[in-house]
Amino acid sequence: MTLSDHREMPTVYEAAEDSRLLAKTAAETVDGADFVLEVGTGSGHVAEYVGEETGARVVGSDINPEACRQTRERGVPAVRGNLTDPFGADTFDWVLFNPPYLPTPPEREWDDPLEHALSGGEDGRRVIRPFLADVARVLAPDGGVLLLVSSLTDIEAVADLAADAGLTARELAEETFPFERLVVLELLPDIRE
Repeated sequence: MTLSDHREMPTVYEAAEDSRLLAKTAAETVDGADFVLEVGTGSGHVAEYVGEETGARVVGSDINPEACRQTRERGVPAVRGNLTDPFGADTFDWVLFNPPYLPTPPEREWDDPLEHALSGGEDGRRVIRPFLADVARVLAPDGGVLLLVSSLTDIEAVADLAADAGLTARELAEETFPFERLVVLELLPDIRE
């Protein structure tokens, strides 16, 4: 039994402002002929929306088996796995990701699935680092990434991590709130420049 069972809280991240911003931006960017992966699909909202709005073939992935189940219930295929690990090279035209990005001190973390969907570690970039280190591998030629980031995570630091991984970042969309700024970064391999 996990801590979330005791708290009677959901175990899958439900779509919020960040998910909706990523979904809308992706739907404006993705083409109907594209093959799209949504990493950390959660409830499957983004994957379903992008597929319905564009006609693109979309698959979700998540480390949480309940998230995969909920995504499949929306009619989107889902693979249980960590980030891009389960997928072959040169596969996807677009990879979408709304990572756990809330800066969380270790003493404030809880060991349950919902915490894993929210906590980005002390600097908010704990999950972003390994994602950026491997995502270019799964991109098809001319492929790209749409990554949702928050000012709480330091957008410039994320862009620097992307550059270290051979990806050029540019802001594609944003939404501002009193406590944070959400941005969708388009990440393209440097060789496309």
